Amino acid sequence: MIDTPEEARGTSTGTVVRTVLPPAETSAASAAPRPAAPRENRLRALDGLRLVAALMVAGYHYGGRDGEVVRAWGSSPKHQFPTLHHLFAYGCLGVQVFFVISGFVICMSGWGRPLRSFFASRASRLLPAYWAAIVIVTAVFALPVVAYETVSPSDTLVNLTMLQQPLGADRVLGVCWTLWAEVRFYALFALCIVLPGANRRRVILFCAAWTLAAAIAQGVHEPLLDVVLMPEYAPYFIGGVGLYLVHRDRRDAYAWGIVGVSWLIGQHYAVQRLWHAPNPEFFSDRSSYGIVLVVTFGYVAVAAIALGWLRRANWRWLTVAGALTYPFYLVHEHLGWVVIETYHRTLHIPSYGTLPATVATMLLLAWLLNRFVEDRLTPRLRTALSKPRP
Repeated sequence: MIDTPEEARGTSTGTVVRTVLPPAETSAASAAPRPAAPRENRLRALDGLRLVAALMVAGYHYGGRDGEVVRAWGSSPKHQFPTLHHLFAYGCLGVQVFFVISGFVICMSGWGRPLRSFFASRASRLLPAYWAAIVIVTAVFALPVVAYETVSPSDTLVNLTMLQQPLGADRVLGVCWTLWAEVRFYALFALCIVLPGANRRRVILFCAAWTLAAAIAQGVHEPLLDVVLMPEYAPYFIGGVGLYLVHRDRRDAYAWGIVGVSWLIGQHYAVQRLWHAPNPEFFSDRSSYGIVLVVTFGYVAVAAIALGWLRRANWRWLTVAGALTYPFYLVHEHLGWVVIETYHRTLHIPSYGTLPATVATMLLLAWLLNRFVEDRLTPRLRTALSKPRP
């Protein structure tokens, strides 16, 4: 969602990972077989998977739920997409797929990287497109011809910090709640792994401790622990980290154990939060089997990439797809309402034509943001934040 191959060392031009063994393991290093380092190839399939997850979320926002989008269509998406709305309702699980990808990429990006460089790469990746999206959505919603209300000026300014949720401010971007989860994951990973230095033992301990602590936090219902440990989302991040360990050594039993436990807990949370007994008053009609299947797809897809099974998916256009995913994700929901209303209710384009046209329009806007905002500001911000100070 928010991690591109350019930022994840090893997914752009490839990287050779060198594992530094702790003193206790050094004596056995010569006797024990060394895990093979990941091949030096760009994981372009990860770019494609990221775009698939973004399109899943867009399908959910455009045709898999009620809410503000009803005003855009002029009626419930149930009436616009009598058959497809059942499938679109599962699109919200694209977020869980994003989180698994993020765990993989952040572990790859942070391995062997100093804290200053890690912070600079994350901040420069997140902020330019995010700031631009805040400005654009606010400006569009302020137009007299647009029926949607923007947030107050004060809350808009707070949104620029990306801390609007803990501060209780209204959100300019509906999807930014996922960024708040990502930021907390980055902080935990930076403090526990990047700062002391990444190695296999430390990462395994981090995953095990976070899994146990998150389960305890869920059991004691302590709000502070819930905010810090994110029990509902931790399994997906942890599963992605475990899959990066698998990428480093597919024979690592501990890594596979982390992935397996994370999948078991992750599907539990997904079903618990998203399944409900069939009720005609509810929009969604997701089965528990369908939810488990989509969550499993996320883990299996990243596992296939980690194991090199999708190595042949090395098409250059996937790099472009990966670059567009984050800005597309930021702007697609709220601006999508405006575009849907224009195409469907003003230009009278049928719903099955409006949907792909809206996605294409949002991808075009994402390309413009990537080309004129991210490509220009991200390197400058990264350089400024990476520069050592006396």
